[in-house]
Amino acid sequence: MATLHIRQVKSANGSTPAQRDTLRTLGLRGIGSATDRPDDPVFRGMVATVRHLVETTAGSEAKDSDG
Repeated sequence: MATLHIRQVKSANGSTPAQRDTLRTLGLRGIGSATDRPDDPVFRGMVATVRHLVETTAGSEAKDSDG
């Protein structure tokens, strides 16, 4: 199954409580934190909610650029 590599690039200060909750649900704790999640509609919707705070790449692309 495909994955999304999600990295927080901006602070959650000034965001709505719903956006902060979404970041926590995705597993992001602060600027620079990253996580891999399944590429399905649920997680795509969460990413869309906080798209101005995160960067997203396909999991295979993220793995290739690390090594």
